[in-house]
Amino acid sequence: LLLYQSCMLLQLSMTCKILETFDLHGLYKKGDIMLGGIFPVQYLSIPPELSFTLDFSGFQSAQTMAYAIDEINRNVSLLPNITLGYRLFDNCIRMPIGLRAAAVLINGQDSIVYDYSCSQAPPIVALVGDAGSAPSIAISRILSLFGMPMVSYFSTCPCLSNKVEFPSFFRTIPSDDFQVKAMVEIIKHFGWTWVGVIGSDDEYGHTALKTFSDVFQNVGCLSFTEIIPKSNDKLKISRIISSIKQSTAKVIIIFAVSRDISFLLNEIILQNITGKQWIASEAWSLGSLAREENFYWLGGTIGIAIRRKDIPNLENFLLQVRPDFDPANNLVIRFWETMFECKFPENSSTFLNSKTCTGSEDLKSLSTAYTDTSQLRSAYNVYKSVYALAHALHDLMMCKQGEGPFENGSCADIFNVQPWQVLFYMRKVNFINPLGERVAFDKNGDALGIYDIVNWQKIDHGKITIKTIGVYDESVITGKALTIQDDDIFWNFPSKLVPQSICSKSCQPGTRKASRKGEPVCCFDCVPCAEGEISTVFDSSECFRCPSDFWSNPERNKCVEKELEFLSFEDSMGIALTSLAALGMCVSVSVLAVFIHFRETAVVKANNSELSYFLLVSLALCFLCSLFFIGEPSHVTCRLRHVAFGISFVLCISCLLVKTVVVIIAFKATLPGNNRIKWFGAVQQRGTVFFFTSVETLICILWLVIAPPVPAKNTNNEHSKIILECYVGSITGFSCVLGYIFFLACICFILAFLSRNLPDSFNEAKFITFSMLIFLAVWIAFIPAYVSSPGKYTIAVEIFAILASSFGLLTAIFTPKCYIILLKPELNNKRSLMGRLINNKNSGAFFPKMLIFVFLKEPSKCSVDHSKSACFRSSHFYVRIFY
Repeated sequence: LLLYQSCMLLQLSMTCKILETFDLHGLYKKGDIMLGGIFPVQYLSIPPELSFTLDFSGFQSAQTMAYAIDEINRNVSLLPNITLGYRLFDNCIRMPIGLRAAAVLINGQDSIVYDYSCSQAPPIVALVGDAGSAPSIAISRILSLFGMPMVSYFSTCPCLSNKVEFPSFFRTIPSDDFQVKAMVEIIKHFGWTWVGVIGSDDEYGHTALKTFSDVFQNVGCLSFTEIIPKSNDKLKISRIISSIKQSTAKVIIIFAVSRDISFLLNEIILQNITGKQWIASEAWSLGSLAREENFYWLGGTIGIAIRRKDIPNLENFLLQVRPDFDPANNLVIRFWETMFECKFPENSSTFLNSKTCTGSEDLKSLSTAYTDTSQLRSAYNVYKSVYALAHALHDLMMCKQGEGPFENGSCADIFNVQPWQVLFYMRKVNFINPLGERVAFDKNGDALGIYDIVNWQKIDHGKITIKTIGVYDESVITGKALTIQDDDIFWNFPSKLVPQSICSKSCQPGTRKASRKGEPVCCFDCVPCAEGEISTVFDSSECFRCPSDFWSNPERNKCVEKELEFLSFEDSMGIALTSLAALGMCVSVSVLAVFIHFRETAVVKANNSELSYFLLVSLALCFLCSLFFIGEPSHVTCRLRHVAFGISFVLCISCLLVKTVVVIIAFKATLPGNNRIKWFGAVQQRGTVFFFTSVETLICILWLVIAPPVPAKNTNNEHSKIILECYVGSITGFSCVLGYIFFLACICFILAFLSRNLPDSFNEAKFITFSMLIFLAVWIAFIPAYVSSPGKYTIAVEIFAILASSFGLLTAIFTPKCYIILLKPELNNKRSLMGRLINNKNSGAFFPKMLIFVFLKEPSKCSVDHSKSACFRSSHFYVRIFY
């Protein structure tokens, strides 16, 4: 770096010479525009002079760059009349050597590039490489000083996406951020939410673990996170093995290279850890671990792999490589000697005591990673890198003066192009390469996130194959980046099915997740939703309450309409109550018919037949009004049921009250000449009944006008049902209706009780007392029963109270009379009644002063003066009472 800074300070006319000549191995071809490349081809020992091992895949990548440039030069539509050249160096997988190579590519060496000065364009306009992230970071910082584009084919560190720090860096391999996204999508695809993750103890591993943890937290939970040591640290390896064995997670992701994983794999084999699904990062998914002896433990591994493509004619190009004794192409000599384990006389230090190379050896006779073009992955990225630079140069060459992107609309000179000008066009590259794949860079210089998804499988004769089972492509317009052929996957489990890797099983719809204290959120219990609440999706975190008119089904996964409940005529209870009401009406009408038929008999006449008719009609209405309480409530029935109930019962009790008053007035008028009874005759009695009933009617009218009863849905008493009922509207109005009935009933009961000892032949007071006791008892018992009854039974209790009180009144008042009329007709005459009065007089049980009643048909006979009698008009006849 200091070398170039000092060079920049020199006069423009001065020649910049490199201070030291580096002995680098490389490939060279002259062209109008030169591209540089750095590849890992040789592994050097320490010290490097002792031995080296050649990486055939690295040499294949370098030759792929040469092939891509040769193909572009033969393409008349891309960079016409321009020949691209290249200078490629081997970095020996050592950063210092890579930096030396970059220095030579930027500045050149006198023995190759002559008369170069700092004022001229550098020997190359762009660089393809390096393979590793760490050397790429170092080299990119140097190239950024000159604005020189650098296109890496294998550097995946997300840190290189920082355009402030690495403004001239591009890559055709996706960033590890995309790899993490692809892994998370795979995990989501198979429904795994409980996984372990292991990373190497370097920048690659630490960065990948952090990125994965951040992205995966929205998908699932990490059972454990471990770091693989770079050395065979037994203590650390044992700790990782312990985490794997103790964890219930069946899926384990590893971000590391093969040589780091080998230490862990040895212990896995030693302890025979099986039943795990391994997920491999691109660093080892295609590595040396995919061997037959490891398949029992690692078989079925799913991995992320760099996109593979078949490059036509590349294999022929690779097989046509021949030794070239030009010093600029000395890397071919190294390759040839290693491939055929021979030596050229000029390189006596290489492969001592081995056979002599002739240069005519046949590469087709060997099977190595160099000649294998079935898995072109990193080589394909090199191919795309070269084409990206070529398209940038082509766009630069096609610029029209005056419309250019530079100062005053100028364009770059293709024969004296500057790296920073190429950098400008590189940012806009977007094309379809000869293999049909789009190549473009985002704002961070990253390539499109495209990966192959591979699976380790065993084919015939036990050979291991890495099969492509899917693709992850973030450029897909549909938004579904991951595509996997599930049927093509080999699962290394006895069931041969997708393994489950979850801390807790998914909560079914109808339940919710309840976190376990002190455990990750993926570990939870499934709690059924409460009544009236549902969950409709798996793993719901909460249950949702159904709307007011809906209720949860038994499975708690759907809101269903609440059952409408009301007392209908089709219910068995409704039928029973309807039958009782009909029976009561029939009995009331029958008794009325009996009274009308026997209206001239003594019993009917003696019991104020007109009020008895009114009473029987009102009782029939009481039975009838109970039917309004059965059936679905409506605006009409809600108004009718309470109004009819109130008016009917007031009419009934009014008749009983007037009958009681008549008896009291008749039998308490004991003084001779007392005319009190004449002021309470038939007209006054009807008027009194009408008055009492009118008051109730007025209350009902006001109630209906101000706040009438309306149909309502009661969802409070029974949550799973909607009880259709009548809301009373005005509580005051409803209370006044009931209060008025209760008031009249109490008055009637008190008066009847006070007159209970009158002579029994004509005295209804004791029967009225008994009927009022029944009435009050029924309605007092009704209150707690009404409050405690659920749903439609509330209405049933109310109907039962109406029927019970109506039957009580009907039975208590009219049963004795009907008994005499129908079963004892011989007692239904004046003589029998008078005889009973005499018996009462002798016994002194009731009124000793009263002796006998005489029925008079003509009012004139009442004018006869009797000093010990009183004459008054009853309902249908005149009575003289002797005492």
